[in-house]
Amino acid sequence: MNSIMKIFKKQIFIPIAALLILIVFNLIADPSFFAITLEKNSSGDPVLSGYLITILDNASELAILAIGMTLVTAASGGQDISVGAGIALAGSVVLRVLCGTDSRPETLHAPIIVAFIICCIVAMLFGAFNGVLVAYFKIQPMVATLILFTAGRSIAAWINNNELPIISDASFGYFGNFIPGIPVPTPIFIAVICMIIIALVLRFTKLGLFTQAVGINSESSRLNGLNPQLIKFITYVILGLCVAVAGFIKVSRFSTINYSVIAKDIEMDAILAVALGGNALSGGKFNMPASILGAYVIQFLTTTLFKFNVEASALPAYKAIVVILLVIISSPVVREKLAELKKKASSQSSVKEAG
Repeated sequence: MNSIMKIFKKQIFIPIAALLILIVFNLIADPSFFAITLEKNSSGDPVLSGYLITILDNASELAILAIGMTLVTAASGGQDISVGAGIALAGSVVLRVLCGTDSRPETLHAPIIVAFIICCIVAMLFGAFNGVLVAYFKIQPMVATLILFTAGRSIAAWINNNELPIISDASFGYFGNFIPGIPVPTPIFIAVICMIIIALVLRFTKLGLFTQAVGINSESSRLNGLNPQLIKFITYVILGLCVAVAGFIKVSRFSTINYSVIAKDIEMDAILAVALGGNALSGGKFNMPASILGAYVIQFLTTTLFKFNVEASALPAYKAIVVILLVIISSPVVREKLAELKKKASSQSSVKEAG
């Protein structure tokens, strides 16, 4: 009993349990859900196909966002609801740099790497804007980021004069789809690279420790020599960088943009990924692998619902159920009950040993 309780108390237990439930459900409902085949795409190149590949591919942007959202949540005790609008902004900047003043260019007006770098700088500046409001002006994160949430998509449309640029150069699409000769979707590799980078940063720097310290007790961390404002500011800038990468992938998938639809409601999925990872939305300790796994669980759920012909308009209702369950599981009442069960189990084992 004690070993079971220990497993249950581990932070990563929730996303693993949710993933196992989805796996078992699909195994029973339709085992072919897990089939992976090698097929040819529209360009005639062999590529891997199947629901599992779709999950890994489509969850790439969300997993990248979950990295930044976890840090922001841990440090500031709040969430950034502007990441969807930020993706629209970042994507619009990429297209503007590549297309110039021509919305239908025959050739790219700048190297793709230059467009990506400029996109990162712009997104990080908007992240810095949010960070200043939260860290230095002490505005509640959801209120501070509401500004960009409201205006971001309009600014994105203004950047390209309300036009919908289309890039015909096939090489730009490689980053959001497949590189010829490689059967695995490119976004999967990009997401893995981002995970490796954040793992190295958390391993070889004090960012994780400082972020948690500030989130647990900002005043105490200040008295211990940290700069809480700077730590919070840095986490928002990092989230801005994550937004830039996700925005770049998004526009590369279709080589165009729809300002009102791109990354719609992705901010809610990013927040849910953090919550599903067992991280407290009030800040403090965090588990990055659990948040990333939470992002893939959310995409697993979304793909499963689509497979069983659930309408897109109904998806938020199912996700709301997940949120309710998470809130109940993490509530003080439930935790107290679990603690009582643990004490009873311990006392019963003690009695048996004494007998």
